[in-house]
Amino acid sequence: MSQSIRTRLRLYLMLKIIRPRILSCLVLLAVCFNAVASDLYTTINLLRDGEGNCDATKQLSPLQPRAALESVARDLSRGLKLEQSLEAAGYRATRVRALSLSGTSSSTQVAEALGRQGYCQQLQDATMTEIGVYLDARQVWIVMAAPFSPSVAMDEQSAGQRVLDLVNQARAKPRNCGNQAFNAARPVRWNALLAEASRRHSEDMAHFNYLSHSGRDGSTPMQRVEQAGYSYRAIGENIAGGQLKPEDAVTGWINSPAHCANLMNPVFTEMGAAFAVDRKSKLGVYWAQEFGTPLIK
Repeated sequence: MSQSIRTRLRLYLMLKIIRPRILSCLVLLAVCFNAVASDLYTTINLLRDGEGNCDATKQLSPLQPRAALESVARDLSRGLKLEQSLEAAGYRATRVRALSLSGTSSSTQVAEALGRQGYCQQLQDATMTEIGVYLDARQVWIVMAAPFSPSVAMDEQSAGQRVLDLVNQARAKPRNCGNQAFNAARPVRWNALLAEASRRHSEDMAHFNYLSHSGRDGSTPMQRVEQAGYSYRAIGENIAGGQLKPEDAVTGWINSPAHCANLMNPVFTEMGAAFAVDRKSKLGVYWAQEFGTPLIK
């Protein structure tokens, strides 16, 4: 066997021996990082609860680890911007905060650094409910977020009644809707058929992610109330998106000249209203309100 062949053979055998050791070290390093990351969740929640260098003024729920936020933290370590990282992870947040620490290699060092560098207030933000961490040999990234989770804190019937009460309170006083002046108007009464038309349109807008007086099928407000079985002499529609309370929806309508004109129109004698929620949609909550004057036969 030639010298060059023997040399190449020795190198090959050495690599066969060394490569598993390198892989073993890399696996061990990854396990170590994962263990520290796991400890970090406990450490951060202890700081949130008032231990270590952080004083708690009230009891808070622990931050819940989320894989999507771990992905965001990892992307931040690679130089991506926060908005890009959230979009790449498919995570929608109403609030989000990212922290980074250098020169920390253990959960104890991280805890000391967080307290020493004045991060207690951020860790104890009650609006934050979820967390993701990522660390490498250089730095630790912590991402806390309040997930986009729209909801209306009442059932549909209660919300409808509240809208009706607020509308009638508004109609009880003269007001200007943009450049148009309105006298006080008589109260409107609830109509179940108008409420059904409102429900169908709010659900369609929520589930198919749009905000428009024109239905996804091209329908008009008049056609939708007819489909619900309502015979009318006059019809008006208000819509809104993103409001979590009836008060916010009605306030928005009052501040919009065209919607305010519907609300104050003395011709209308009845109304119905409904909302629908879909967290996958852009606005989360969609409202529809139908005003009507019945056709008297």
